[in-house]
Amino acid sequence: MNLERPIAPNPYHLLPHVPSFTLTSPTMSDGGTMPDKHLGFKDNISPALEWSGFPEQTQGFAVTCFDPDAPTPSGYWHWTVLDLDDTTTSLAEGAGHHDLTLPGAASHIRNDANEFAYYGAAPPEGDVHPHRYIFVVHALDVPSLELDPEDTTPAAAAFHTVFHTIARAQLTVTYQR
Repeated sequence: MNLERPIAPNPYHLLPHVPSFTLTSPTMSDGGTMPDKHLGFKDNISPALEWSGFPEQTQGFAVTCFDPDAPTPSGYWHWTVLDLDDTTTSLAEGAGHHDLTLPGAASHIRNDANEFAYYGAAPPEGDVHPHRYIFVVHALDVPSLELDPEDTTPAAAAFHTVFHTIARAQLTVTYQR
């Protein structure tokens, strides 16, 4: 199969501009390669994430991981966490395992692998481009998006998130097989 295609834009560059803040990980660096332990076909452990510098009026957070380079018209959602409270400034490594590993009332939305969890990078072998995995923390103007995890897709969660995002932090890593 020929997977030759143009490189997709960073989808967050297509959204209304909001201020940025800082997102870091002790195991990944922005622009670097995703470590093996975070790959879907290896250990599949979600990375630790830490954020700071968000607006004072932040009432809650959402965390996502999206691959715009998946060979689909809609990309691939690897991780969506909603309803993190305004005092949460990090997720521990492995927090994407299931809801019991998340702080407070936070919950997972079913990812594109049909799991309520993190699913690590697993690009098609031989794809012509490295895939970008864009980890984003969205600072929100509400404590909860009030979405039912059982009935919400990652795309629908992203849609609702846009209307409440007051700032956004990004960390992008790549992987290619």
